[in-house]
Amino acid sequence: MKILVIGGSGTIGKTIVKFFKKEHQVLVAGRSSEEYPVDIADTKSIKDLFRKVKKSGKVDAIICAAGEAKWAPFKELSEADFHIGLRSKLMGQVNVVRYAHKCLKRKGSVTLTTGILADDPVYQTSSAAMVNGGIHSFVQAVAIEMRKKIRVNVVSSGVVMDAYHKYENYFPGHPPIPMDKMLMGYRRSVSGRVNGEVIKIYS
Repeated sequence: MKILVIGGSGTIGKTIVKFFKKEHQVLVAGRSSEEYPVDIADTKSIKDLFRKVKKSGKVDAIICAAGEAKWAPFKELSEADFHIGLRSKLMGQVNVVRYAHKCLKRKGSVTLTTGILADDPVYQTSSAAMVNGGIHSFVQAVAIEMRKKIRVNVVSSGVVMDAYHKYENYFPGHPPIPMDKMLMGYRRSVSGRVNGEVIKIYS
């Protein structure tokens, strides 16, 4: 398969790229990519990426492991702070699905990325939890309409092992998720036949 990974230089993205490269052709896109630059908070940037990818032939799957949201106590979050997550992680990933057809083969798959905050939020994550929950609902709803065109799923993981040192104080008592276990969620979405699934990997 030919797979496009958006956010392929991040903690999760790098692991996804390394895993799928063992058996497939992988294109790596992201804000720091020279060959396939993209900022998912910018709709034009997404369209430009997909047009560029299409020139070398459509892909079989798109994985998005990009997007950000503001972490801060609720009383300190401004409307602009909330819009960071709405514009980037939420609408950025929604727009990946909206324009996927520009470079994705018919009946190909799009896999989005969220996290445990949608179901088990912790302190200072009201914005991030809201965004993650919105993506989960979006995936389940849009899959009904896209059923005969493309498959859409989302992988929602707990705090992965490679990032645990950075976030463990936010998640007391949460077991870190081994990277290989997290990867099985993406494999299920890309190589399986599931559609409209929120693939949860929380323990």
